[in-house]
Amino acid sequence: MVSVLQNVAIDCADAYELACFWSRVTGRPLDPEDRPGARETQVMLAEGPVLYFNQVPEGKTVKNRIHLCLRPETTSRDLEVDRLLGLGATLVGDHRNPDGSGWAVLADPEGNEFCVLRSASERAAAGS
Repeated sequence: MVSVLQNVAIDCADAYELACFWSRVTGRPLDPEDRPGARETQVMLAEGPVLYFNQVPEGKTVKNRIHLCLRPETTSRDLEVDRLLGLGATLVGDHRNPDGSGWAVLADPEGNEFCVLRSASERAAAGS
């Protein structure tokens, strides 16, 4: 017997607003039943589990023990970082190297960290 991953749950102060941010990040829609003020919302990813946002009373206080890693589909890592900053993310840590390797650590509007990796085309061009 095995278990199937149903969703990735993210605690937050405003489930609907944070789900809207992640919907813009991923280009994927919210669950059709989600509305402003909802305490639970979901972003319906094209493959795999959904992103599930659960409104909780306590705020984020420490670094995430688990986080999402994003790989841009159609643009470079650096252009994707710029796009995400424009959507409301903040830069937490810059681990990009002069040779093009590395990643950037960003935080969503509620402070949940996530990484932006090189795109597949960037990795292929670098031979890694």
